[in-house]
Amino acid sequence: METRIGFGYDSHVFKKGVPLHLGGLLIDHPEGLAGHSDGDLLLHAVTDALLGAVSAGDIGSFFPPSDPRWKDADSAIFLNQARETLQHAGYRIVNIDTTLILAAPKIGPISAKMRARVADLLGLGTDQVSIKAKTPEGLNLDHVAQCHAVVLVERVIDPEELKTMSAVIENQSQIEEVVDDLLSSVPALPK
Repeated sequence: METRIGFGYDSHVFKKGVPLHLGGLLIDHPEGLAGHSDGDLLLHAVTDALLGAVSAGDIGSFFPPSDPRWKDADSAIFLNQARETLQHAGYRIVNIDTTLILAAPKIGPISAKMRARVADLLGLGTDQVSIKAKTPEGLNLDHVAQCHAVVLVERVIDPEELKTMSAVIENQSQIEEVVDDLLSSVPALPK
């Protein structure tokens, strides 16, 4: 079994008059996170971790902040693209571990709901998603939110599929045809 690790990070400043989106939820808080999209830094960090695990770039290479299409966009779109990219590369998520760093709001009372939402967005069990929070004590970062995310992914190989393919392929030219077909079906990654 081949495994890989991906790491993601994001940070945003709090801003009055902006809704707070965090972990795929709308949180009742007097300030939200400034960003080109909805500012959901937890989903952004997980997106980058998933893309990084398969060396597919980062969130900005898929959804550049200079593109007006992504203004105020739901970050679940970004997460879904990263999940699809991971699947196309032949991997699945084993688990996700995240740490939010922010002074407020308190994450403990809503972490279970957040875990359930992230798990739902990715088709995972809640036991595969960890969301923790720390405060930036003494760092003068009370008006900033940060998130670190780590993912473990594993290559998906069905032994029965491998047996079936090898039983059908009779010569080198058939192998080359199969490889060409597979390569032509893989979507091009942005440069």
